[in-house]
Amino acid sequence: MTNTELITKFYDSFAKGNIESMIECYHDDIVFEDPAFGTLKGETAKNMWRMLLSRREATTEITYSDVQETADGGTAQWIASYIYGPKKRKVVNHVSAQLTISEGKIITHTDTFDMWKWTQQALGASGYLLGWSSFMQNKIQQKLSGLLKKYVDKQ
Repeated sequence: MTNTELITKFYDSFAKGNIESMIECYHDDIVFEDPAFGTLKGETAKNMWRMLLSRREATTEITYSDVQETADGGTAQWIASYIYGPKKRKVVNHVSAQLTISEGKIITHTDTFDMWKWTQQALGASGYLLGWSSFMQNKIQQKLSGLLKKYVDKQ
């Protein structure tokens, strides 16, 4: 499988909500990083996707484009549109992904996006006022880490 085919399989599976097909694309030693979760490794990174997709609602939409192959992996652009939190705020998150592939599997996956823009959409006024700060970003990472731990403990 080429790097482009592997990355396409990952995002096709993501868009369809097929978590196990997505996880098959990850190396056992995967290192995932993004502004919301920070750095996650191995099974923890896989469980993050399991948790997120287990919460997926019918209105959630994942699209991707511009898959580019590089010698050691590739890049992609993807958009997640979903309803967030108890106030049911609409979030449209534009993400750039950088992936490294080893032994036919994704071994590093780094997603970048505008965290301040995300907090404005997801949290409203408090996100607008504080979403740019490291304080708010650390609070978000702590909250998500706690949710992920609870999810894993239930499994």
